[in-house]
Amino acid sequence: MSASVALWSAQVGVAAAGAASVGIATAFVSELSKAPHSAFVSLEPCPRSSATKALRHAVPVLRSLRFKDGGARCTRSLSGAAAVAGAGSLCATALLASTVTRRGRRGRKLRGRTSVAAGPDRAHHRVVVTGLGVVNAHGTDKEVFYENLCAGKSAVKIITKFDPEGLSTRIAAQMDELQTDGYIDTKNARRMDDVVKYTIVSGKKALEDAGLGLDSAAFKALDRERCGILIGSAMGGTSLQTSMDNMEKLFQGKKLSPFFVPYTLVNVPGGLLAIDLGFQGPNYAVVTACATGNYCISAAAGHIEKGECDLVLAGGAEAAVTKAGIAGFIACKALSSRNDEPEAASRPWDKDRDGFVMGEGAGVLCLESLEHAQKRGATIYAEYLGGAFTCDAHHMTEPQPQGDGVSRCIKMAMQNAGVTPEQVGYVNCHGTSTPAGDMAEVNAIKRAFDGKTAGLVVNSTKSMIGHCLGAAAGLEAVVTVQALRHKKVHPTLNADIKNREEAMDIHAPSEALEMLGLDVAASNSFGFGGHNSCVVFRRWNE
Repeated sequence: MSASVALWSAQVGVAAAGAASVGIATAFVSELSKAPHSAFVSLEPCPRSSATKALRHAVPVLRSLRFKDGGARCTRSLSGAAAVAGAGSLCATALLASTVTRRGRRGRKLRGRTSVAAGPDRAHHRVVVTGLGVVNAHGTDKEVFYENLCAGKSAVKIITKFDPEGLSTRIAAQMDELQTDGYIDTKNARRMDDVVKYTIVSGKKALEDAGLGLDSAAFKALDRERCGILIGSAMGGTSLQTSMDNMEKLFQGKKLSPFFVPYTLVNVPGGLLAIDLGFQGPNYAVVTACATGNYCISAAAGHIEKGECDLVLAGGAEAAVTKAGIAGFIACKALSSRNDEPEAASRPWDKDRDGFVMGEGAGVLCLESLEHAQKRGATIYAEYLGGAFTCDAHHMTEPQPQGDGVSRCIKMAMQNAGVTPEQVGYVNCHGTSTPAGDMAEVNAIKRAFDGKTAGLVVNSTKSMIGHCLGAAAGLEAVVTVQALRHKKVHPTLNADIKNREEAMDIHAPSEALEMLGLDVAASNSFGFGGHNSCVVFRRWNE
């Protein structure tokens, strides 16, 4: 293990600075060098204040520096003497240990400052998952949802939300009537866009699952200024259809709905949820097409890691099963037209796949800092370890054939999460059932794992609930956490091993598979525009 350490001292007019400073600093750096190789620390000088006061603040900070040893996190405490020595050398003589930098949790050189002046609040906070909220064609109960997936039950059927006559695709995994009682008042439920309903119901269900029902003492005790919402959407739900309907009214000289503009804004669903909950922390929607949910989850985790939030609801929502939505993707030649066999239409990696099936809904994670979750006695499902994002810069809708950007994204996500390919036992694939996308992802996984995929298991949730666009990554993150919790992965429907692409040699079970040793899992999501994302979670067993 090596570290580049530049040490210099500055005269600050404090007695006892002297020659001892170099020796004290050496003792401090020596103690710090015993930390695991993945640790990182960057120290900065404290203000020129009383040496006694500075020492009093610095010692507990230096004694509580946290490091990570491989895939497991631990707390490494500096010995009292070394802490005092380090504090003295830093504060009494402004001795700076700059660039005591090694590869950290993010897999790159980080400037994660532990500032003596700032105190312990600047320390990195671990992020855990304490609640799951879902709305999709399999319902709104997270356990029923996962049971249906493990049973290999398809939610794809002939569209009934509108008359699909005349369209080449007349199937989808549509949301039937959503029960909003107890989540949205009757007046608002009548006029709200579907994507707003999906966002509010899934967000509140995630809180309920986390033991934070709106009437609970735990919810009332939350610091609302430190609670945020990052729930995005690819197309703003039914905004395309809403726009067309209102344009028709405009051409007919009719009055437009006052909700026309608000309900076409992607950030409004999260904003309305915040109004209901009183959450006054960060609130915005990331829009990266079908990768949206993963971007929101990682951004939310970042706010928690930096100590800006205690809790953030994060994920994605979409309500795209509309005539305009289906017709638009037909024009892109993206949808399956297997109308006579709805349940067999979504078939990732199968030689006869002919496009994806539209789905809709919402998937939301309740993310908290570990400290906050433990303080309130929350049940912890998993830990968010890290994620990564890249861009293909190749084509507006087509993936890069060899999956170069995807491979780099997956590899970076594992590095940022501090795990090796051998530690990742399961990947929830983007797996859309499109001729170009499926194998590009398979090639990318192989490259990211350096060909070591013998023990890896993959599947595609989209084979049963379709492609939920902006909601896909959020729902599949829920599925990934459920797989870790239950130590069981669901099958991929319609992926008959006899008719799979020859190059698809990664294990994708056709029946539910128990994985008792599953500890780390990843979820991939990619979007039009070449947006690639991958997030990594670890089962909570501490």
